[in-house]
Amino acid sequence: MIVVNWKCHKNRKPIYMLLYVDDMLLAYESMTEIARVKRLLNLEFEMKDLGHAKKILGMEITKNRKEKVLYLSQVDYLKRVLERFNLKGAKSITIPLAQHFKLSKEQEPKSDEDIAYMQKVPNASVVGSIMYFMVCCIPDISYSMSVVSRFMANPGKRHWETAKLVLRYISGTIDVGLKYVNRGDVPIIEGYVDSNFVGSNDTRKSTIGYAFKVFGNLVSWRANL
Repeated sequence: MIVVNWKCHKNRKPIYMLLYVDDMLLAYESMTEIARVKRLLNLEFEMKDLGHAKKILGMEITKNRKEKVLYLSQVDYLKRVLERFNLKGAKSITIPLAQHFKLSKEQEPKSDEDIAYMQKVPNASVVGSIMYFMVCCIPDISYSMSVVSRFMANPGKRHWETAKLVLRYISGTIDVGLKYVNRGDVPIIEGYVDSNFVGSNDTRKSTIGYAFKVFGNLVSWRANL
């Protein structure tokens, strides 16, 4: 993702252009100025104007201009992924990774039977899909995916079952997304950080997690070993 801060000549306020491959978003307070930028870009590139942004990279954008609220969600994309991995209608769970779930390299496949079984399951595809949810709109699975993704090289049945549990958790919160509210012009920045103690059974390392808010709206999050 490339973010361009483009200064307007008239009042020097920034115009934001977000570009990913061939998808683009333009953000500015004046539609007249956005139209001018579009005309300039059209002189150099072949472009198709889709109007007001409603979806980008699988994320659905919903706006309430009267209340100055914007919502990001991935309902359609989540439904397709659940259907793809035969979990549509599966019983949902309330916690993506319960405290008693301990994953380690000891659970990697050892027998020929286990190795053959894991070669048939789409573990990498499931984990990759969930990681995309986490990056875009579902920050509450950050810790779970930090744990599950550590065993991508040689996952076992326990790791595979845990990845499916995270998908079952997502199926119960499919309509939940991120809400962004305009709360004024002064950027109030808040940061939260925490870590467990010796959380990894294999390395004895801890996992640290953080979340940052601007204007009370979540903008950055991560969990890492």
